[in-house]
Amino acid sequence: MATVAAALKGTRTALRGALGSWLFVGGVAVVVIFLLLPKAVADPSSFLQIVIYGTADGAIFALIALGYTMVYGIIELINFAHGDIFTLGYFIAIPLIGAFGLSEGRSFSVAVVLILVLVTAIVMIIDGGINIAIERIAYRPLRSAPRLAILITAVGVSFILEGVMYVWRGANNVHFPDLLPNTRFALFGASLSIKDLIVIGSAGILVTLLNIFTTQSKLGKAMRATAQDREAAQLMGININRTIAATFFIGAALAAAGGIIFGLYFNNIRFDEGFVAGLFAFTAAVFGGIGNIQGAALGGLFIGLVQAFSNAYFQAALTDVWVFAILILVLVFRPSGLLGMQVPEK
Repeated sequence: MATVAAALKGTRTALRGALGSWLFVGGVAVVVIFLLLPKAVADPSSFLQIVIYGTADGAIFALIALGYTMVYGIIELINFAHGDIFTLGYFIAIPLIGAFGLSEGRSFSVAVVLILVLVTAIVMIIDGGINIAIERIAYRPLRSAPRLAILITAVGVSFILEGVMYVWRGANNVHFPDLLPNTRFALFGASLSIKDLIVIGSAGILVTLLNIFTTQSKLGKAMRATAQDREAAQLMGININRTIAATFFIGAALAAAGGIIFGLYFNNIRFDEGFVAGLFAFTAAVFGGIGNIQGAALGGLFIGLVQAFSNAYFQAALTDVWVFAILILVLVFRPSGLLGMQVPEK
């Protein structure tokens, strides 16, 4: 047993650096050459279409993964309730859209865009406020407790949110108003829709803004300092509680935006689908390097493509197997992820 543990530790150490990155690139190259390239040659337009769908899915996973990676980076908590915050944003947006007079069949215009932006901002604030309340009530009192206690609490909060959404909207799929035009453009035999462009563009803008915020703003620097050494940051005058609350707020706001984008793109969701989407997004965050914003975005894109290719070329029932196999392999052999963790070793 001790020999196996020593071998595993040695393997982890070896894979932590450039060797691990090159092995990943090599593994992806093998998969592309032997599994995907023959299919791409046989039907390039279908292959391109799958890439477009996977990129759009990955953009949504990236938005959810950012919340996971930010919270884990600052308090080392896997917030299992985060996926349900994503679904809650979807649910809250529906009555707000109706309140502003938007409905299906209305012609797409600048006014519709402005209202959607306003609704998104309101939902982001509401979701952020709810997540701050969750952090204050459920997580902060357990901050010094063993990690298992706060982890179980996060699972409990997830069940509570799902229960609330079940009572509110029922067990069936909840329809989101189809407000975006279905116009599609031909692209090398495939097609690219306005919805695809909006989803990918919105996610790209939010990830870029978050990256600028965490690297340039005073609060972003406080978040990074708190993630590096909480006690030292407090000694330097940083308000730890306020910084952690802000992290929960921003993470939930991004999840809310992801929920609305998901609604505009897919138009249907169940009250409990956020849990599975959250697990996929958590895998993306771990794959990219937990605590690493760029890594979360890259991981989301990768998981989205894995899901799209699995659904199209293999069996959709196996998609969960591939995704969670990736999670296990990364945790066992390269827990720092592809781009490396940005949290301290403790």
